[in-house]
Amino acid sequence: VLDIGGESTRPGAGAVGVDEECERVLPVIEALASGVDVPISIDTSKADVARRAVEAGAAMINDVTALRGDPDMARVAANARVPVVLMHMKGTPRTMQKNPRYGDLMGEILAALRGSMAIAVRAGVPEDQLVVDPGIGFGKTVEHNLAILRWLPQLRSLGCPILLGTSRKSFIGNVLDLPVGERLEGTLATAAYAVVQGARIIRVHDVRPVVRAVRMVEACMTTP
Repeated sequence: VLDIGGESTRPGAGAVGVDEECERVLPVIEALASGVDVPISIDTSKADVARRAVEAGAAMINDVTALRGDPDMARVAANARVPVVLMHMKGTPRTMQKNPRYGDLMGEILAALRGSMAIAVRAGVPEDQLVVDPGIGFGKTVEHNLAILRWLPQLRSLGCPILLGTSRKSFIGNVLDLPVGERLEGTLATAAYAVVQGARIIRVHDVRPVVRAVRMVEACMTTP
């Protein structure tokens, strides 16, 4: 899957308007849809952007607000009849890393994702079209991110495929004391561990080395 987004969701990132976001992503999606044999995901929290992206050829909606950022997103997702990724985020990209706190980390993540799943199903999205993402780095400290990886199997109780995105993220840099350009080994380690823990979709920048690492891990898991 190629995940295309026109608005940064890194900590502190500024907002982008609907028109500008569409100007950034629609030409890319249209070109890819006619030129590559790979499903395209639109990474957006805006219903209008998602609708127009699907019309342009996107085959998945990846919403970091889990259908809570735009009241029309659930309806658009249902009408589009495409898979929907629901990600947990505490706050917004502008506020999420300002001293995030949890009383029960996994309990709160599970409750929020269940709530978003209910929103989706009520709007008409089939439950078997939903994917859940605990939101590594989205309103979490280094310790929270490591705990999510350790307790990832708890997300299986939701009955949906688990997507995880750890690629080059700051918690890897914090643990290994490395800049963003030197976090491949940390990304490989977290991707491999996530697959062992039950993740079924890994969102990465360095596709080839991660695919190789995951294939090796899967061979170790499945060979009698």
